[in-house]
Amino acid sequence: MMTLYRGDWANYRTTGVLEHNGMRYSLRATTTSDWDDIADIWHSSASLPGVGPVSMPSRDELRSRLDPEFAAGWFVMLAVCEGTTVGFVAMKRSEAVLAELFVRPDAVGNGIGRKLLEEAQAEMPTGFTLFTRTANVRARRFYEDNGLRAIKEGFHPRSGDPVVYYRWESGFS
Repeated sequence: MMTLYRGDWANYRTTGVLEHNGMRYSLRATTTSDWDDIADIWHSSASLPGVGPVSMPSRDELRSRLDPEFAAGWFVMLAVCEGTTVGFVAMKRSEAVLAELFVRPDAVGNGIGRKLLEEAQAEMPTGFTLFTRTANVRARRFYEDNGLRAIKEGFHPRSGDPVVYYRWESGFS
């Protein structure tokens, strides 16, 4: 996967498609046919050291969580490159929560996470909260570099791992 630069995304909002060195990137809403891709990305990304829990759920366990998450109100946007899903952001818009944001490990550092975060900001323009594991230094730096404020510490509702809660509000950065 090639490296994208922030400026390469400049016309994305207008066209909906990014062309970079002959490759096309786009964001789109998910369909049920994308759920296996979401589970694959979620598992491969969360399995990286310092990202997910020590006892990481299997890919199939994560996949089985998707049905109830979507039924409970998840809205998911995908980042797609040349027909391959490379990232996703899951939101609970009615609760103003960014639930998950993951990029395939081989696509990290290409600006895809930033575009997915911007999509969440556009979908929830009055603000939202999220949490990430305290040990996930890369994610914490990413959120802080993109204008989110740490607001409290707590514990992950499933694993009990320490987490940091973040808040994004329009106009704050």
